[in-house]
Amino acid sequence: MIRTLFAATAALTLAGCNTASDATLDIPDVEPGEISQDTMVDITRTLSSDEFDGRMPGTEGETKTVALLIEKFEAAGLQPGNGDSWVQKVPLVEITGRDFAPLTISGGETDLTFEARKDWVGVTYREDAQTTLADSELVFVGYGVNAPERGWNDYEGLDMTGKTAVILVNDPDFGTESLEGPFNGKAMTYYGRWTYKYEEAARQGAAAALIIHDTEPASYGWNVVESSWSGPQAYAQRGENAPPLTQVNGWVQKEVGAKILEAAGQDLETLSKQAKEKGFKPVRLGLTAGTSFSNDIRSYESQNVLGILPGAERPDEIVIHTAHWDHLGRCTPAPDGDDICNGAVDNATGTAALVALAEAHAKAGAPARSLVFLAVTAEEQGLLGADYYAANPVYPLAQTVGGINMDAFLVAGKSKDVTVVGPGKSRLDDFLNKALVDDGRVATPNPSPEAGYYYRSDHFSFAKRGVPMLYVDGGEDLVEGGREAGKALSDEYRANRYHGPKDEFNEEWDWSGVMADLQLFYRIGRMLANSGSWPNWVEGDEFKAIRDESCAASDSGC
Repeated sequence: MIRTLFAATAALTLAGCNTASDATLDIPDVEPGEISQDTMVDITRTLSSDEFDGRMPGTEGETKTVALLIEKFEAAGLQPGNGDSWVQKVPLVEITGRDFAPLTISGGETDLTFEARKDWVGVTYREDAQTTLADSELVFVGYGVNAPERGWNDYEGLDMTGKTAVILVNDPDFGTESLEGPFNGKAMTYYGRWTYKYEEAARQGAAAALIIHDTEPASYGWNVVESSWSGPQAYAQRGENAPPLTQVNGWVQKEVGAKILEAAGQDLETLSKQAKEKGFKPVRLGLTAGTSFSNDIRSYESQNVLGILPGAERPDEIVIHTAHWDHLGRCTPAPDGDDICNGAVDNATGTAALVALAEAHAKAGAPARSLVFLAVTAEEQGLLGADYYAANPVYPLAQTVGGINMDAFLVAGKSKDVTVVGPGKSRLDDFLNKALVDDGRVATPNPSPEAGYYYRSDHFSFAKRGVPMLYVDGGEDLVEGGREAGKALSDEYRANRYHGPKDEFNEEWDWSGVMADLQLFYRIGRMLANSGSWPNWVEGDEFKAIRDESCAASDSGC
């Protein structure tokens, strides 16, 4: 994954946007690390070669990738990260829906029927050969948010058992111009993500959840929904005591949502305005929904790769670095017939960075806390490897101090800044801010906070379970060419290479900017590993209560 690397916002240090308390943190000074550019170049070149066939999980490309990472982690000076093993097995399941019946809405003057893919899309997360939703009462639940720390519950007073939730996309503050408001203004919170909405509907006992698509608050068009939610869908297999699941999760076109509400004597625009106000109550629509489809189910196994540099003083306290090793394998051919999605930028660069940072930390000697380097699988299929690890952690999350995620270094020259995705969420910003000062750089906040990019990469699987995580991209203000050059580079990559066969290694790349970013990540990781502090989420953040509960239940760690 990679985002657009430009913004109209002026660069600023994180001190200006960090809303944490003034409690003093132990942030030690750190000397620069010996980070090998040769390691970055060699591993990126190798992983993105045609020999690795696009690094698709469950293929020979995975076998070669895992073997290479084990070899490089061991040579870097790490120890196996899962007992005596370098890997964590990740059981995956692929569910492909077929033979979709229309979505039928009954109870109005006449029945409404909507065609799959054209009008609506739906999947099941359950491993059932047949999915049937029958006569399920429809309830409009606004944004589908239950946020006790914000005094907000769109499900208040309603038993959702067996019902279908009709939900708006994004969160109640969407459309706000500032970053002020009960849901952080225009900056999307986790409550705005579709993943949360389905999870909360399931916790409420709903049989199904249907999100009304709207291009602007979703930040993508219906074509993206239709293509992403059709065909095979991969998931990490569920273990014991797994959270509940709905029968059906899906989307409906905006005009379809409007027709459904009109059949109930309601107006989409009016209800949408009401849903933005605190105290909104769910609206029972007096309609029922029904549909059915069959599912083809395939189980297979992939692997996370992890190594550890044990801490010298507090080895049970963990600082984690993550990056995804996988890519798309074979994909739509380019005009020249090339159909291997090599994923050089996304994310051979981030995977190589794990090894380069491991080498540098090992050369510097063991810090006080342990450093774990985790290369996760199946990011491109929905953050599956990271989510499996976070749900089944090798090292307890309450003993995981925090971490850094690295997802796609757009290889360019040096920049004056870095792009911070999700600034002001945790006290990790204090460590980042000091590292930036030491390196003579500044931070530019995420240029599109309303798109919720913080919730779209591997670190999120840890964050939603309470572990503070940093997500920092390369800068947008290049030393040579400024923001205009940064924009041009980003535009070219997204238009011509992103998720396509031409995301290939280039021997002419200028690695100076990447190496500067790695030096920043080295400083932050080393500071955390030698600190005695446990940086938490800031007051009011959606993940703070989860972290506090985790810490309270732990006999050690945070």
